[in-house]
Amino acid sequence: MHVFPRYAAKDPAQAIELVRRNPFALVVSMVDGVPVATHVPVILEGGALEGGALLGHMARANPHWRSFESAPDVLVVFSSAHGYVSPTVYATDPAVPTWDYAAVHVTGRVELIDDALDVVERTVTALEALRSPSWEPTPASRERFAALLPGVVAFRVHVHTEKSMFKLSQDIDAERYARVRASFAAENPRLADLMDGS
Repeated sequence: MHVFPRYAAKDPAQAIELVRRNPFALVVSMVDGVPVATHVPVILEGGALEGGALLGHMARANPHWRSFESAPDVLVVFSSAHGYVSPTVYATDPAVPTWDYAAVHVTGRVELIDDALDVVERTVTALEALRSPSWEPTPASRERFAALLPGVVAFRVHVHTEKSMFKLSQDIDAERYARVRASFAAENPRLADLMDGS
């Protein structure tokens, strides 16, 4: 991903927070010279991206995972809320439309791991931490997880690089920025919240 310097994350914590809050990622790898992508839940293992690790799982019925041994280099894409900015929001002329968004691209080497139950349970724990109230698995739920395990493949991505883009109208004057933020607050509150943290 090309990152314009003015849109780069100000702090590595911004990228980590985006990954934690947007764990439904796109895992991309090459299969016989063709890019293949799968949308799966992927969580951060530990507290760092670059040099750290990600955990994920996918359906065993999906043939994508079979390529991981022969082509272990992957790209994992996390994206946030995003939205179109109409020139009408600026209330100035001249003006052109744009798109505001934030994304984190991570590259790394993937390995299959045996303990799919641990990965699934850790994923649920990470996702439930984002909710209130959160759900606590019951013994019956744990049995159901165990019954589903033959259909699940777990993996770990050892992260080599991370690139982040937080394009959130930060290159316009304060008055127009406030208009864009107010527009998103009405239409796309998650994006407005992201602008508050940029």
